[in-house]
Amino acid sequence: MALIQQCLRVCNDVAPSWAGGQEDRQEFCVREGLCAAVEQSFAWAVGQRPVIESHGAMLPSALATVCPKRLALAVSFCFRKSVERSVAALHGQRVLLGVSGGIAAYKAAELVRRLRDAGAEVRVVMTAGAQRFITALTLQALSGNPVRTSLWDEAAEAAMGHIELARWATRILIAPASADLLARLALGRADDLLTTLCLASEAPLAVAPAMNRVMWAHPATQAHVGTLRARGVEILGPASGEQACGETGEGRMSEPQVLVDALSATLVPQRLVSKRILVSAGPTFEDIDPVRFLGNRSSGRMGFALAAAAAKAGAEVTLVAGPVRLATPSGVSRIDVRSAAQMREALLSALPGQHAYIGAAAVADYRPAEIATQKIKKGDGPSSLVLERTVDILAEIASHPQRPACLLGFAAETHDVETYARGKLEAKRLDGIAANRVGVPGQGFDADENALKLYWNGGQREYATASKAAIAAGLIDWVADWLERK
Repeated sequence: MALIQQCLRVCNDVAPSWAGGQEDRQEFCVREGLCAAVEQSFAWAVGQRPVIESHGAMLPSALATVCPKRLALAVSFCFRKSVERSVAALHGQRVLLGVSGGIAAYKAAELVRRLRDAGAEVRVVMTAGAQRFITALTLQALSGNPVRTSLWDEAAEAAMGHIELARWATRILIAPASADLLARLALGRADDLLTTLCLASEAPLAVAPAMNRVMWAHPATQAHVGTLRARGVEILGPASGEQACGETGEGRMSEPQVLVDALSATLVPQRLVSKRILVSAGPTFEDIDPVRFLGNRSSGRMGFALAAAAAKAGAEVTLVAGPVRLATPSGVSRIDVRSAAQMREALLSALPGQHAYIGAAAVADYRPAEIATQKIKKGDGPSSLVLERTVDILAEIASHPQRPACLLGFAAETHDVETYARGKLEAKRLDGIAANRVGVPGQGFDADENALKLYWNGGQREYATASKAAIAAGLIDWVADWLERK
């Protein structure tokens, strides 16, 4: 009850600015002095919605029922792009940023600034290697706090400073995290200040790997990453692209805003406790012969982000994944499939007892009518491939006797996005459909970021370009809203 009363105080504090706000671009600010849980709750609600249709809807359901007044209902606020993705989403958080040696260390400067823009207090710890790439003075100026570089700092350690710093942090983020640092963390080494802090702290730990593509793919590195993930360490990235060495591949450190979005997404309120959520993700491959297949460009990242966000919200999550090379999110039960028929079978088997189904998989619409048992040889003349329709899994689940209370579909379109999305929403009898335009550079297929619109009967919501983790958190929040109304 005390939490509710404090939230009501926040409502009253911000009501005048909400009620009078008619401008397109207005910032939201929670007055300092309230407990961190309250501040983070409201900050999270704002940070996950680039456009807020109803401020009444921002409140958790338990608060909305006791709030003495509806706050500026139907007034929309659009936050400035520079802060819209995570505005105050880390308010009250104390982030210990570890910087290890690598060319990506230069990105730590922007990361510190973006963390502070998101409302976090930041302190930085650098390894000896990191200091070869960026100076402590730079990060001190940006963070507003002294930078620690050594476990043997006599002044700082006079009062066991490393223990004090370990207790101070509410989150630890290491970016970049080199192959050497990942190995030392996995082995439980405490041979410098940063690794000692990680062992001595109870704060959640996230790492953003950054290294050459071959180093990242090496079995030793992957074994260390697997060990860390099994211990609950969040692995953010790496991204794929051109590397400083001139090669191209997976191993780039995720961009600073992507990392901030990912940290923000982990602060999801536990709104789906006792709920069961079924998610499909990735492409399906329809075999032509033992060598060839029909497929699509879906990377599965959006679906995996949704499964992770649902698990963080307290749900029991089952993820049915097509052929992708992505790590299973923590706390998620995974079923791997290859074809549309296998995905249908797995989803229908897992359907009983589910409260929501999120169909993020790009399931093939067609498959070869016959699969050759041997490789089809190249002929002299033109050849044709006879195709047949696959079963529409989403429509089948919508009409199933054990239909979940919430069905959220996805639509990837190249044009007339809203027309096609709303058509699918009605034709397949869905509760909501998330639609995005494909073919836009830097978002959608095989990208870290996305932008989409969510449609449902009687409403819509736009999610501006942000990390898939941040958008997933917003969509899961909508699912929670829907289930609470049922």
